[in-house]
Amino acid sequence: MVMALSTIIKSLQILCKSTKPIKPNSIFIVSYKNLFYSSYQQRPICTKHQNDNFLSSDQINISNAFISILIKQPFSPNNPELQNLVPLLTHKVVEAVVNNLRSWRIAHLFFTWASNQRGYKHNIYSYNAMASILSRARQNALLKALALDVVNSHCSMNPGALGFLIRCLGCVGLVDEANNLFDQVKRSGICIPNSYSYNCLLEALSKSGLIDLVEIRLKEMRGLGLELHKYTLTPVLQVYCNAGKFDKALSVFNEIFERGWLDEHVFSILVVAFSKWGEVDKAIELIDSMEECNVRLNEKTFFVLIHGFVRVSRMDKAICLFDKMRKLGFCPSVSLFDVMIGGLCKRNDLDKALSLYSEMKELGIGTDIGIFTKLISSFSKGGELDRLLEECWEDMNSQTKNLLYNSVLEGLVRSGSIDIAYDLLQAIMGYSSNGDSVIVKYFRDEKEIITLNTNSFTFVINGLLDAGKLDLALTLFRKMVQFGCNKTLLLYNNLIDGLCKLDRLEESYELLREMKEVGLEPTQFTHNCIFGCLCRREDVEGALDFLRKMRFYGHEPWVKHSTLLVKELCKHGKAVEGCKFLTDMVQEGFLPDIITYSAAMNGLIKIKSVDAGLELFQHICARGYCPDVISYNIVIKALCKVQRVAEAEHLLNEMMLKGLVPSVVTYNYLIDGWCKNGEIDQAMLCLSKMFGKEREANVITYATLVDGLCNLGRPDDALKLWNEMGRQGCAPNRIAYHALINGLCKCGRSSAALVHFNEMKEKNMKPDSYVYIALISAFLSDTNLPSVFDMLKEMVDGGNLPDPLDKNFLIIRDAICKLSEDARTFSSIKDLIAEGRIPDVTLDMNRPTI
Repeated sequence: MVMALSTIIKSLQILCKSTKPIKPNSIFIVSYKNLFYSSYQQRPICTKHQNDNFLSSDQINISNAFISILIKQPFSPNNPELQNLVPLLTHKVVEAVVNNLRSWRIAHLFFTWASNQRGYKHNIYSYNAMASILSRARQNALLKALALDVVNSHCSMNPGALGFLIRCLGCVGLVDEANNLFDQVKRSGICIPNSYSYNCLLEALSKSGLIDLVEIRLKEMRGLGLELHKYTLTPVLQVYCNAGKFDKALSVFNEIFERGWLDEHVFSILVVAFSKWGEVDKAIELIDSMEECNVRLNEKTFFVLIHGFVRVSRMDKAICLFDKMRKLGFCPSVSLFDVMIGGLCKRNDLDKALSLYSEMKELGIGTDIGIFTKLISSFSKGGELDRLLEECWEDMNSQTKNLLYNSVLEGLVRSGSIDIAYDLLQAIMGYSSNGDSVIVKYFRDEKEIITLNTNSFTFVINGLLDAGKLDLALTLFRKMVQFGCNKTLLLYNNLIDGLCKLDRLEESYELLREMKEVGLEPTQFTHNCIFGCLCRREDVEGALDFLRKMRFYGHEPWVKHSTLLVKELCKHGKAVEGCKFLTDMVQEGFLPDIITYSAAMNGLIKIKSVDAGLELFQHICARGYCPDVISYNIVIKALCKVQRVAEAEHLLNEMMLKGLVPSVVTYNYLIDGWCKNGEIDQAMLCLSKMFGKEREANVITYATLVDGLCNLGRPDDALKLWNEMGRQGCAPNRIAYHALINGLCKCGRSSAALVHFNEMKEKNMKPDSYVYIALISAFLSDTNLPSVFDMLKEMVDGGNLPDPLDKNFLIIRDAICKLSEDARTFSSIKDLIAEGRIPDVTLDMNRPTI
């Protein structure tokens, strides 16, 4: 796509050099007349109030008579004066009246009244006049009804009038209605759409991003042989650009270029799109090509592009465009200076930021608080900040400095300079500070004009809390009243939250009492902070007592806190106590979440028995709870562990009947259970069910089955499954290799095991000690002593030799003895013993054998 763009840009450059400069308005192929006037009639699509030239003097007088009646008194359809004028109603009069009424409501009442008068029927021009008014007023419901009425009335219309009505609908997002109206009119033969009608529809579809419909309508136009205009392809380009369809957008742009229809608007669409796509360099290249063609961006496009370049941190290009904008005579607004200065401050280009600020002053553009704040927050070093304040301090009046104070506090907190923010607040409070920040010195000299408010304290207190300086935050909080600042609910909540997180429960209770005394009602957040602290303490009685207080306020305990309490109790072997807490919660009127019950089930299973957990599971089901997949997994796992796999299978079927989708973990538990029961065929059936439910088996699934097949002496089937795993795109991990190698060794397939052992190492997976032991044991059984020695040496080199007290050391001892007796390995094994790398085992006739 970059190549396609480069080709277009080169072509543009060649074109611009070989021809006269393009005048912005000279490349319009479609004339203004053809665009806005029907090809069938030379009448305007819709008359406006300034179109009184189209009315006779009598029609003007009649229109004015209607208007004077309508604006003087509440509208009444039975007004005698209105009834007297009914015989004089014409389409032009109705158009003139609705267009000259300031209220869309009165216009619509009159329009509806007129449609009910005998002898009068709206034509497309009166409909369009009303549609235009409703569209501008964004009265979508009435506009939809009007569009339906147009279709039902079967009034004749020309393609221009149809296009105008489509645009009215499209402007307020009624795209479906516009598209349906277009089809109904075309199908009924009321109007044969022309290029203009299609262009209006394409514009509406493009604004709503309906690419498919845009493509269908464009194809229709080509199929009907309708002439394509610049106004046909421009909305197509726009919709592709908005959707990020880079190649299609370039294709349309190329067609516009080849037809000679390029103008400022077309260029701007593509340039802005490049900016949004992050193709900043290409956007700049296209802008340069525009200039060579004597086509320039408008002020709005400059603004959008500079914003976009700053957003993607391309300040170099933003500065380039900013300079270009000024050279073209555009005067940047304060908001654009704000964006530029903010971007420069962000990348620490403070000299340039200050230079732009000076330029603002020279241009007489007033600086807002946001710009001051960005500058002051960025000039962290004393000398730089002093320089900035010298530059701008005198430009600020007392009110500006007062407003700036809180903005500076907020900016310092956001930038992480909480210590400076704290010192600045202390300085205005009249206390000495430890810091010597320049900004503190400047504001201290102005402290008489600075009025502290609640926000001043809120910014700093919240910043201190975020920085972990709770005690300083509490100190400031207690001093707020001295300065006439109210303590807010937000501050109480944040401080209580901070205290509870540090387990300072008693102090949080004090703040809770205090906030009630000052008339602030605790919120659900307030109560849950304290409830959470009690739960973390595993204070069951305290938590239950606090739940009663929460119930009084109608506050619900958060699931995460009650779940944490149950989990902590279960972790310390107090699952029964955790279950009792849940029962007490129910008695207090709070229903625990299924997540909390799942934690209790898990705890019961661990300390008591599977039956206790299963009983709780059945209990909550009976009470109307719908256990989730995690809850089922807990019970299924427990049943499989105690070889009650058939019951686990029953639960699997039950959960599917309830509409729950078992996870891969669910199936893995069952497969593991069947394998451990020695029922490998059931396990393989479970794998088939997984595939049937479109559940992808993972590496754990395959490793479990491979291990199960090997345990039953079916290594060939295990290897087939291993190969199938690869075909399914499931890469074996270290655990899977361990299972296969160990299983093959147990089945006496040491050669195959060695192949996979080497494959594992090639993939940079480090084998565990027990894998070496399995291979050594298998090679001993095959009396393959050279391979035994190779494995032993590799094990020693890797530091994997088991401790002499380890049960696996018996195999190592047996291997050393046999290697010492074999002429092929005698010398090498003695060298290892001499080097102290393996122990010199004492040969004993009574030593254990393998």
